[in-house]
Amino acid sequence: MPPSEGDRAPDFEALLCDSETFRPRRFDATLDPRGGVLVFDGFSFSAIAENWWKRYERAGWHEFDVPVLGVSRDGPYAQNAFLRHLDSPFRLFADHDAAAAGAYDLLVEREGMGGTRTARRAVFVLDGDRRVQYAWVAGDWISPVPREDVESAVEKL
Repeated sequence: MPPSEGDRAPDFEALLCDSETFRPRRFDATLDPRGGVLVFDGFSFSAIAENWWKRYERAGWHEFDVPVLGVSRDGPYAQNAFLRHLDSPFRLFADHDAAAAGAYDLLVEREGMGGTRTARRAVFVLDGDRRVQYAWVAGDWISPVPREDVESAVEKL
């Protein structure tokens, strides 16, 4: 089961991309002392990922007092290209080996994609100790993220 409210979310290490560079980073090391937001997507450059990351920026998530970090199965070059394509202020973890998605128990096989497994779309708001303050895991690929609930959870950190 993915982490739920009150659980301590798993730490992981992956390449953190900022549109230009990438370096191995532990998730725990990227959190603000107050916490952060972790967003899982299937693949960068998908219409769904592009649509939602643009919505997060329009909603002002990049102005939160805590970092908003994405995770998808893409490699670091694709992640950086995606961030440049969007002119995005966010940073993304390149979870090419699915270690992060696996640690969060989000991996599902994608129908029609030759056995490829990706993370279900999910958003976790975590405090500085990685305790889940809010969790949303999509049951499908297109349901909207409950932005207002995420924003309310971030305000309470």
